Amino acid sequence: MPKSSAKTVKAYLLELPEERRTAISAVREVILKHLPKGYEECMIYGMIGYVVPFERYPNTYNKLPLTIAALGSQKNYMVVHLMSAYGNTEIAEWFVNEYKASGKKLDMGQACVRFKKLDDLPLDLVGKVIAKVSVEKYIEFCENMRKPK
Repeated sequence: MPKSSAKTVKAYLLELPEERRTAISAVREVILKHLPKGYEECMIYGMIGYVVPFERYPNTYNKLPLTIAALGSQKNYMVVHLMSAYGNTEIAEWFVNEYKASGKKLDMGQACVRFKKLDDLPLDLVGKVIAKVSVEKYIEFCENMRKPK
């Protein structure tokens, strides 16, 4: 499935084949359960996104809300993007080690964790990594990344 043009999460989910809708919905529930206060769910980049709302932080480099996570269905796999692990060596190393300890096979880029079926993903770990970064810490991290070196 190419990037969706759905305007709402509900519309996005309805576009998905039943098996993918079930898997994406289950990951979404875990994310929503563990998402720190202050983030909002929305559609962004053609996927379900979890963002710092503009009301809280409007000064972004790309005129889009700061995105801490995104969840989507691609042609050959599903994906959860974990921006808290991108550029944060401590969280990234912790996540990779915990994932391997789960006994499940990790298929990860810099921030994207690809999975073909729900059983490929340790949902408890997804919840833990989502809960790790408050809005305040994420804003601070993003601002520090933008500072000239």
